[in-house]
Amino acid sequence: MKKFLLAMLCFVCVLQKDTNAQTERPVWSKEKANEWYATKGWVRGSNFIPSTAINQLEMWQKESFDSATIDRELGYAEGIGFNTMRVFLHHVAWQVDHEGFKQRMNTYLSIADKHHISTLFVLFDDCWSDHYQAGTQPAPKTGVHNSGWIRDPGSLYFTEPKLTDTLERYVKDVLTTFKHDRRILFWDVYNEPGNSNNGDKTLNLLQKVFTWGRQVNPDQPLSAGLWNPDLKDLNKFQLENSDIITYHNYNKEDEHAKAIDSLKKYGRPLICTEYMARTRGSMFSNIMPLLKKENVGAVNWGFVSGKTNTIYAWDTPMPGGEEPKIWFHDIFRKDGTPFSEDEIKLIKSLTNTP
Repeated sequence: MKKFLLAMLCFVCVLQKDTNAQTERPVWSKEKANEWYATKGWVRGSNFIPSTAINQLEMWQKESFDSATIDRELGYAEGIGFNTMRVFLHHVAWQVDHEGFKQRMNTYLSIADKHHISTLFVLFDDCWSDHYQAGTQPAPKTGVHNSGWIRDPGSLYFTEPKLTDTLERYVKDVLTTFKHDRRILFWDVYNEPGNSNNGDKTLNLLQKVFTWGRQVNPDQPLSAGLWNPDLKDLNKFQLENSDIITYHNYNKEDEHAKAIDSLKKYGRPLICTEYMARTRGSMFSNIMPLLKKENVGAVNWGFVSGKTNTIYAWDTPMPGGEEPKIWFHDIFRKDGTPFSEDEIKLIKSLTNTP
């Protein structure tokens, strides 16, 4: 009798484990990915953070969430025919206030949708400062590009083993909440994996986030953008596991065209989720027409000049804080006047906006 009870107990445990296990859906087929893309028209827009926020936490924390500025600045985007924005999240804002964070995401999505703009959310990021904490965020450093931008999760992932459980809950909660939301274009699961000299160390978390995402199985595709051709293992994994191919390119048009040609062979939709650095020769005038011609989504870095200081170049700080003659990124000033009227005319012509 005792043996029978033990056997039954083991059976129940196995059954419970199987019940709790989540099925991981496969990568979308090329056919499904292209059918999805065919319904979207030409994707064009910017990476977006309101001008009043220095980083992802200042954008999303309750005390500094600025819906009025978001509404006004997304109005600028609608006015030039942009139809999508790439927006970074941060797990700490969720960790502090799960439900409030998701409510603010919903508020953002409602504002964007009012302006006929879809959203692609970024879950993790390997770029810029490794130190972050909830609460009041630092003031910008005068003339320094992205002086307050923060990684997620950064090196804490390698030193705090329990953080993985938090990150899994974060990803699955956010994706489950918005998995059927038509206002979301796709999920960019990891920005520039391997940056900040992480290299292949990031592969472990990248593998996990794709697994978590495919277990949730949202209606929207999953992707992680290629950005550095030297990261062979990461690039291979990203190409094999992304439903659609996304990439970054800040080069001139001839080099950018070669990158497009090299990615076409994979037979999936292409969206460039970062381009446009004027002083490097990546400009609206030479890159945006190329992307439209090739039916590649065009999402430039920078929209309204603000606390991120991205009018200044990556490696050229201006300690005096004077406005550079040629902005590195960004399109508009806070009051809605553009850096270049000629650029606005070009963008409107490409987006068929009166």
